[in-house]
Amino acid sequence: MDETITKTLDLKGLSCPLPIAKTAQAIRDLQPGELIESLATDPGAVPDFNAWCTSTGHELVEQDEEGEVYRFVIRKKG
Repeated sequence: MDETITKTLDLKGLSCPLPIAKTAQAIRDLQPGELIESLATDPGAVPDFNAWCTSTGHELVEQDEEGEVYRFVIRKKG
């Protein structure tokens, strides 16, 4: 990925729906097209981030897992 991530949220240890709620709050401060990275440890975050992006129109650009940490990169809708 060669795009710049504008903001990173460390949401490790939080249970759903807090990772989504905090990401939704933080993305409001971004400009359309900017990227936010969220790091979470709750396995429920995987379906939650997919559903949230679908329902809000934000683009889930990347999603991966390293150990027990789930990483999501989301582009704010324009």
